[in-house]
Amino acid sequence: MLTKNIEFKNFIKSKKNKRIIQFLKNIKKKIFEKSDPFLFSLTSKYKNLFDKNSIKRLKRYKNYTLIGMGGSSLGAKAIYSFLSNKVKKEFNFVDNIRLNKIPNNKKNLNIIISKSGNTLETITNFNTLENHKDSIFLTENKENYLREIASEMKKEIFEHQDYIGGRYSVLSETGMLPACLMGLDIKKFKRLDYLIKDKNFVNQLILNVNGILNLYNNKKTNSIILNYDENSNDLFLWYQQLVAESLGKKSKGILPVISSMPKDNHSLMQLYLDGKKNNFFTFFMVDEKSSIKIRNKFLTKKYSFLYNKRSFKILKAQFQATQNIFKKKKIPFRTFIIKERSEKVLGDLFCFFILETIMLGKALNLNPFDQPHVELIKKETYKILNFN
Repeated sequence: MLTKNIEFKNFIKSKKNKRIIQFLKNIKKKIFEKSDPFLFSLTSKYKNLFDKNSIKRLKRYKNYTLIGMGGSSLGAKAIYSFLSNKVKKEFNFVDNIRLNKIPNNKKNLNIIISKSGNTLETITNFNTLENHKDSIFLTENKENYLREIASEMKKEIFEHQDYIGGRYSVLSETGMLPACLMGLDIKKFKRLDYLIKDKNFVNQLILNVNGILNLYNNKKTNSIILNYDENSNDLFLWYQQLVAESLGKKSKGILPVISSMPKDNHSLMQLYLDGKKNNFFTFFMVDEKSSIKIRNKFLTKKYSFLYNKRSFKILKAQFQATQNIFKKKKIPFRTFIIKERSEKVLGDLFCFFILETIMLGKALNLNPFDQPHVELIKKETYKILNFN
């Protein structure tokens, strides 16, 4: 177990890397000394830069349109999907350039998010909205497009902390403001100060990072997520950005690939089982308490083994069967089985993956917080569009 409601089976055990242990000790020290503001933002002690009165006023809307790219939307979208059973409002996420007008009615609030305030796709999408009247903005406290337009429109501006990168911002205002408007309890998400005291969590994290490093050093550089939960696809799109942008530099990196299971048994599994041996895998499933029951009316005698079975039982059988084959073929994998959908569980997963990524970055002598080459595309685009 990783935590009470996250069942976790690690990669094959190997000797603990002393460097990894030291990294985690340094992280722990920074958390309790409050010397790293980003790490502190993941703890229960961090206070968000929005007040109860603002939230109360914004909660009167029934529908929300969130416009943002990358880390400005992926975290909130992951929360919305994973906790859809608890969400009380309708959210529409606009996270790519739209070629047509974005419909939004008068009972809709637009949430425009960009750390820099100058994201080209966000500016483009904002200017294709049918209704701009009810809008709020979340951006850094510096001169930028979003601040300029918000001031001109006399709209409310929420602050994006300048020391928190977009892909790491899910547990700060970027993720927690939308989560609050969804009707979720944001206090339950942020528990890093408790997790870092949990010996089992720390031990599993160290073994996990050590396992990935060993695989990476053996030329296994593709991280394939075998996701058996449709409501977690957005969580792994968030994870994909986290890993790719943090570790993909200086001719190094891990390529995160998301597979929707068991659908991809019918497209990609042949490659995974018998193709190039440069992959390691993550099995992920949410242990659903209820699912639809198969109707027996059209089952023939040959398929009588399906009588009265629930769909989740079939999904679980495929989950186990695939692991059995992986074991026989000695394909490396780890397993997450989630026991409940809650703010606490999702927050713990966010923290686990964030710490995993930071520690891998340090171990590979990379800066996990920058993304210098992304700017190349931006500059070239502006050049083509004749932006001065």
